[in-house]
Amino acid sequence: MNFFAILKRVDPINILKVIFLGLGRPHFALPTIKATKDCISISTKNYGKLHHKNGPANAFRHALWNYLIAKRCFKWQKNEEVVLDWAKKVTDWHEASFPNKKLPKEMDLHNNEVGRTVFEQNTQGTEAKVIALLKQMASESTKVEDSDTIGKYKNRMVHID
Repeated sequence: MNFFAILKRVDPINILKVIFLGLGRPHFALPTIKATKDCISISTKNYGKLHHKNGPANAFRHALWNYLIAKRCFKWQKNEEVVLDWAKKVTDWHEASFPNKKLPKEMDLHNNEVGRTVFEQNTQGTEAKVIALLKQMASESTKVEDSDTIGKYKNRMVHID
């Protein structure tokens, strides 16, 4: 993952937003970066390049990313509410900074929330067990055709393709 290539794709306003976001919780910066890299690596190991599409593998990646951010930051601050808020802010920032069409964006936001819920339910669980759980959830994810139906699948992953 080339950090500078990624930054070139982000407009200056969103770069400022992430800087200010990071200044609010500087101790979460490194765990978040590590969680992001590990998420990509784990997703590629399990699904190859499929996690870059809009299918179950992508749902897995988004849920895992949120889980890992919360889990890794929880080691630094033992406050679920704080780390869940951080994970939401970071991943919402990502969705705003790398625009997507409406349905894929809503799918990503939904699966991000699923990952945070999984963290809430598994704060003491091992990452390996949660990865297995998320893989199972991804295999059972529901295909959605429009954004109106996404809300019906609370705590379940959704996909488009």
